[in-house]
Amino acid sequence: MDVPLLALTRGTRSAAGPPDDAVAAENMRQLVQLRWIAVAGQLLTILFVDLVLGVPLPLLPMLGVVALLALANLVSALLLSRHRVTNVELLLALLFDVGSLTAQLSLSGGATNPFISLYLLQVVLGAILLATWSVWVLFAVTALCYAALATYGAPLPYPADLLPLVDGLDALGAWISFALNGILLTMFVTRISRNLRARDAYLADLRRQTAEEDGIVRMGLFASGAAHELGTPLASLAVILSDWRRIPKLAADPELAGEIDVMQAEVQRCKAIVSDILHSAGEPRGEAMESVGARAFLKEVVASWRQAHPTVPLDVALDGLDDAAVVAGPALRQAIGNLLDNAAEACPWSVGLIATRDADDLTISVVDEGAGFGEAQLATVGKPYHSSKGAGHGVGLFLASNVARRLGGRLEALNRAAGGAEVRLVLPLAASRGGAA
Repeated sequence: MDVPLLALTRGTRSAAGPPDDAVAAENMRQLVQLRWIAVAGQLLTILFVDLVLGVPLPLLPMLGVVALLALANLVSALLLSRHRVTNVELLLALLFDVGSLTAQLSLSGGATNPFISLYLLQVVLGAILLATWSVWVLFAVTALCYAALATYGAPLPYPADLLPLVDGLDALGAWISFALNGILLTMFVTRISRNLRARDAYLADLRRQTAEEDGIVRMGLFASGAAHELGTPLASLAVILSDWRRIPKLAADPELAGEIDVMQAEVQRCKAIVSDILHSAGEPRGEAMESVGARAFLKEVVASWRQAHPTVPLDVALDGLDDAAVVAGPALRQAIGNLLDNAAEACPWSVGLIATRDADDLTISVVDEGAGFGEAQLATVGKPYHSSKGAGHGVGLFLASNVARRLGGRLEALNRAAGGAEVRLVLPLAASRGGAA
């Protein structure tokens, strides 16, 4: 008999969501993009001020700082794909940007340069991206740089013909600096906030999965305890039924003898279930999982279920599976059995199992002609203890959903247009998983 699903209580986390490392790497990419904008903006501004306005600037050192920014960006992009990004690396990247901005301002007017407000951009980004201590370090360095520019910086030597326009140029520069700060903060803070929200959503999903698996662990403990308690009464029933078979009056009645045979078979089945629960207690998750042919696997599941439910008609369609293979084992076998049990309870006169495949997935659909799902049930499919059958029910779909998720798939439920319900297990084919079981 199959190992009960309750043994599968520990699982690996899905890599589909954005963990902290991925979020930090994405934030560093945003800083790299911001630095490219700084490279282009500084280059254009330097050339415009020197060549168009005629304000003499130390072109060689200022263009050297721009080249250094571009080189740092290339190195950052290269390293970004090779290792995880830490808080210290983000701090160093922002400090480098503060240093390069300080170098450019010191060569172009010091604290009187209207673009000095770009310091605020670095501080705001640091407040969003960095740990608290790192933000204060960044702020302290920025404040010191501002003080140094105010103390030692020299105003730009404007040509005589531009002196009447200096106030207007400073006002225009201040407005451009304000607009640039606003645009860049809006663009990048929005993106960074989206990254952080995605990380929070991923962590919330992990917490939900952990809570669900804790529920499975508790059910496993209850099942193990119940199995111990059921062992004695089942053994007593087996002995009593054996004694009944030896009573001449009962043995001589074919109808009673047949019923005793059925009861003995059911008792043996219960004892086998109890033995499997006790055997599987503490069994590592994923044991006995292997890549198997989908058609042969489903035929085995169907044969086992039909043997246990001989009075329920089951229509099976496995056309088009060809050589499709899935990663399967006792857990998936029992999950499909649970779905068939639910369909048989809802509609004991018509149950169907349909399996189809596409390039990447195998879809196992269990259908019936019963009353279907209510709206509230569809909204809570896959959650424990949400069932129309009352308290204590609703575990089958919950366990099936967890098995599908662990295998990289999903569970779907819907009402059929012709009436009845359909529950689908969508599982990745083994070939699309690199052939690894």
